[in-house]
Amino acid sequence: MDWPPVKLIAADLDGTLLDDDKAIAPQTLAAVHSLQERGVRFVIASARPPRSVRHIYEKLQLDTLQINYNGALIWDERRKAVIDHRPLAGELVLDIIQLARSIDERVLITCEILDRWHTDRLDNSYTTATGVLFKPDVIAPPESYCCGPVTKLLLLGPPDVIATVRPQVLAQFGRQINLVSTEPELLQIMAKDVSKAAALRRLVETYGIPLQNVLAIGDGENDIDMLKECGIGVAVANAAPALKAVAQWVTPSPNSHGVADAIRRFVC
Repeated sequence: MDWPPVKLIAADLDGTLLDDDKAIAPQTLAAVHSLQERGVRFVIASARPPRSVRHIYEKLQLDTLQINYNGALIWDERRKAVIDHRPLAGELVLDIIQLARSIDERVLITCEILDRWHTDRLDNSYTTATGVLFKPDVIAPPESYCCGPVTKLLLLGPPDVIATVRPQVLAQFGRQINLVSTEPELLQIMAKDVSKAAALRRLVETYGIPLQNVLAIGDGENDIDMLKECGIGVAVANAAPALKAVAQWVTPSPNSHGVADAIRRFVC
């Protein structure tokens, strides 16, 4: 098959670029570094906030815009500037928190507002990759920081509790939110029209690159629309079955340098 020429690669981080140790293999790092001399841009498209991506961005020696919070934010890391922000209304976030806590008081909340972590309870029983690296910026009642827009809401807790909360949140608020569930102990909630695919469409317009010339690579169901949008959609071997079903190619897992393999196959 004749593949379209690749001018930009959009890559997920956890489970895709990063291996099981949350590290970038030397082979992958070298492959990404080689893209610059070929005139191919490399863009991070992650659920993480900017602060949790910064060390990876620097190691990759990037100069591109990046997609954070599953597309709720397009961020210019070089200037530490917001390019595009699609938040939830604070009142909606408070209503979702109230519902979740009415089901089970053990539900932990994280409100990401741009690049700051707000919560009302410091509890590491259930956390994220970002939670391992950073502490909350604000610990206070939600009413004190949900008085304005909220970039992303996370609900965390025991898997059985989250499994109970999820359908009730969708039943009451499904038309107003985009809910992503990639781990049994976590719900990620963004504004309705937020997705990596939508953010990628806006980002490539900035660079004047057609989506036909974009390669997207990921592992989760939140990457499905992004892969379907692009000229080449690649899933890593450890990807969710639903993502593999829409991918045009399946590359090895990040432990076996899958991103490097995709770069060699479609760019070099």
